[in-house]
Amino acid sequence: MVVITGAAGFIGSCMITKLNNEGITDLILVDDFSKNEKESNLIGKKYLIKIDRSEFLYKMISSFHEIYSNLLFKDKIDFIIHIGARTDTTETNKEIFDDLNLNYSKTIWNFCTKNQIPLIYISSAATYGDGKLGYDDQDDLLPFKLKPLNRYGESKNDFDKWVLEQTETPPNWYGLKFFNVFGPNEYHKGRMASVVYNAYKQAKETNKIKLFKSHNPNFRDGEQLRDFIYVKDIIDVIYWLTEKTPNSGIYNLGSGRSKSFLSLADAVCSTIDSDKKIEIEFVDIPEDIRDKYQYFTQAKMNKLRSVGYTKTFYTLEEAIEDYIKNYLDKL
Repeated sequence: MVVITGAAGFIGSCMITKLNNEGITDLILVDDFSKNEKESNLIGKKYLIKIDRSEFLYKMISSFHEIYSNLLFKDKIDFIIHIGARTDTTETNKEIFDDLNLNYSKTIWNFCTKNQIPLIYISSAATYGDGKLGYDDQDDLLPFKLKPLNRYGESKNDFDKWVLEQTETPPNWYGLKFFNVFGPNEYHKGRMASVVYNAYKQAKETNKIKLFKSHNPNFRDGEQLRDFIYVKDIIDVIYWLTEKTPNSGIYNLGSGRSKSFLSLADAVCSTIDSDKKIEIEFVDIPEDIRDKYQYFTQAKMNKLRSVGYTKTFYTLEEAIEDYIKNYLDKL
């Protein structure tokens, strides 16, 4: 039996699809299910029960494992995949992030430790800040040196630091630093949806793609570089971890390659079936995120490879083609 938090969201719902495809349907889904815009993400999915995230928190504090296992399930929880979080990088209220990203995660960690349940939780490349210290996950002391650029990154880094200070842990645990993830089921994320998704929408609706200007003299407009990773690769790695359970630790999860936003836009344009020329329009980075903007990210992936993960990741162009042709064009 597997618990997935953030189950109705972008990555969580893709995780359910992967597990269902592997024949795993004894799933407990945890999320804020009051948000109607995410309902379609769960259509056709197979699972045991949905639990509101606040109720799940209460049940963990009051012996969730005893209550639910004895009343509803014969099997114990085999893994918790903790994806749920507040991911809005423009949010500035520290209390929200402390509540949802830090303290909630601590409760899950303690529950997994007490009941010896393996745990996967999601960290972020936002923890690396402006990248001056690089993007290497080898040094376990690195989180204590990092200076994230926004509250979201701070909350993820705060939990990473807390985890590394713990002497009692789940039997296997993995913190995954996601880089720029895109793919199916992100339509509800609005401003926080990927550049790929928004570029596709803009191109189809206006024959234009808006990209941010550079406010950094070291980068030309559109030549800011990011490590983009397809959600299918993310899900494959998570599933592999549940199967192989290598050494516990914090791992980067990106493609290991940096690509420019212009390259991304070119890939979207070349994939879209359109007889009209799609123009690129450069716009100012909004002031509320301008001083928190990452101009370059690129995951060092040696650590994950060193513990046995060998599958090749999608290239950006391959991923965009699959995403558009097999998902976005069918919406």
